[in-house]
Amino acid sequence: MSKVPPLVVMGVSGCGKSTVGALLGDRLGVPFFDGDDFHPAANKSKMATGTPLNDSDRAPWLAAIGATLAKPPHGAGSCVMACSALRRSYRDLLRSCAPDSVFIHLRGEAATISGRLGGRAHEYMPSSLLASQMATLEPLGEDEAHIALDILREPAALVDQVARQLNFLER
Repeated sequence: MSKVPPLVVMGVSGCGKSTVGALLGDRLGVPFFDGDDFHPAANKSKMATGTPLNDSDRAPWLAAIGATLAKPPHGAGSCVMACSALRRSYRDLLRSCAPDSVFIHLRGEAATISGRLGGRAHEYMPSSLLASQMATLEPLGEDEAHIALDILREPAALVDQVARQLNFLER
């Protein structure tokens, strides 16, 4: 089996990044990290009040994620990271740390995602921020290594698709 590239499971809040990311890490035998755990307390407090983060809020968070993608802890050769990575500039920053990163974009309709957000409790991410995240989301460019997935499929099927496309699963 070839080396697993750094994988960033991306999309708006409620699309299933943590679920798919954890399953993908297990499938590929690499550690999974949730980008939410990299937010400083000030970011979490700001979001908890329903205030979207700005680029200066995100900069240290993205730098920490990029550093982990570039050099995962405990000598792991790679990792899977759940991170919204909504803007091209954010993905560019992550790629500046780990150039061979592949973005796994979990895509879905706002109504579907809103329904999911309504059915869960999150430490600091209220569903009221979904609209700002959808507005911020910039499509991946053809020059960005990525796999786009429809969130209407089951998480295990999404993981199978990623593994297949990365050639880690028989076709």
